[in-house]
Amino acid sequence: MNDGAAARAEVIGRIREALRDRPAAPHVPALPARPPLTHNELVELFAERVAEYRATVHRATAAELPGVIAAVLRRWDARRIVVPAGLPDGWLAAAGVETVADTPPLSHDKLDALDGVVTSCAVGIAESGTIVLDAGAGQGRRALSLLPDRHLCVIRAEQVVRDVPDAIPGLDPRRPLTWISGPSATSDIELQRVEGVHGPRVLDVIVVMRGEPAAGSPPTAPAPASSTPPWG
Repeated sequence: MNDGAAARAEVIGRIREALRDRPAAPHVPALPARPPLTHNELVELFAERVAEYRATVHRATAAELPGVIAAVLRRWDARRIVVPAGLPDGWLAAAGVETVADTPPLSHDKLDALDGVVTSCAVGIAESGTIVLDAGAGQGRRALSLLPDRHLCVIRAEQVVRDVPDAIPGLDPRRPLTWISGPSATSDIELQRVEGVHGPRVLDVIVVMRGEPAAGSPPTAPAPASSTPPWG
């Protein structure tokens, strides 16, 4: 045994000796197995948890999606919307707004001056009401979902999973992952809630219900990581 191993063994031995007269740790029974959920129940749980964060949840079929997007943007009174690369052209066909591309990348001041952003996402997590963006097609760099005051995110029902362990296998850790649980919110020392300090003040989420995917929708799987990740 080398000196390092001998030292570790001595330390562990002393700890065991010091704990010899301590009562054994109480037995903690295993948590009961969670009841299985149908996919429709997962989607409903996701929508419920997202709404609890003061986000607004909408449902649409693929055919209804452009009209629902247009209705949300009208409610925002939006005029100019930033559009990440890869967002399907048809999504904003009925919106009647000026779309601004992030190519070349817009400055932070220009992003802040726009009325909002429309994105897709990589995955949605039902139990926590979390949406994950990975800078893939239709999502853009991280700044697009942080600087504009309003964010409209479209998620297909097929992208909703139950919990974080279910989400991790479909995410590439080499990509810039943004985890969104409701609009940006924080509290000051007097516990006064303030929204929009470090992200969008308004979050709308459209769930495209299971069935035929929206025309041109980006794939569920994350895009391959590039050699230069699109940090924003």
